Amino acid sequence: MTIDADTQKRLAGEAAAALVESGMRLGVGTGSTAAHFVRALAARMKDGLSVSGVPTSESTAALMRELGIPVLGLADIDTLDLAVDGADEADPDLALIKGGGAAHLREKVVARCAKRFVVIADGSKLVPVLGTFKLPVEVVPFALPAVLRELAGLGARCAVRVSKAGATVLTDNGNIVVDADFFPIDDPARLATRLDGIPGIAEHGLFVGMAERLIMGMPDGSVRTVFPRAR
Repeated sequence: MTIDADTQKRLAGEAAAALVESGMRLGVGTGSTAAHFVRALAARMKDGLSVSGVPTSESTAALMRELGIPVLGLADIDTLDLAVDGADEADPDLALIKGGGAAHLREKVVARCAKRFVVIADGSKLVPVLGTFKLPVEVVPFALPAVLRELAGLGARCAVRVSKAGATVLTDNGNIVVDADFFPIDDPARLATRLDGIPGIAEHGLFVGMAERLIMGMPDGSVRTVFPRAR
């Protein structure tokens, strides 16, 4: 029997929640997989677990409050014990593409604040090479024309992300999301460095050398943990 992707995500979220210990201050990601982690945390809190967390989006903050998980801000912490978040793609070195939910700037800030960063996903997200999922780039609105030219100069085909209603998608920070097609991304670290140098990019969705492990729910109902191939 093969289980569906959402059930795979739930299994991964529950496995990550099992890593959490009472007293931890957590970084809490955004998206459907991270939401399963939040619900698994809330279930454990009914059994006595005591935790609090910094959410990476307004939607995650709302879910945490709804489920009774104390919400912190970055001003409330020096470091986080653990950050847990999903990914749109991961390669064998656990370089990631994130940003499908347009929260990758806050997600990267929170992951950087954490002693440990654990990624959760369904079994389809581990790929040989990044880039089938277009790379989200968060851009300051004023700089959009210049950034689009720079990205084209790097060989990317780009599109400003729009909603189903046809409106430009804005992040919680008020910035525009550009989806950039760089496939294949053979050297994520090199591309990340080049994007870091473009004025007007608030953040991009390449997370390189940050993830401690990837926990995946698999189609057969098992849970698989993958560690970076190389550091």
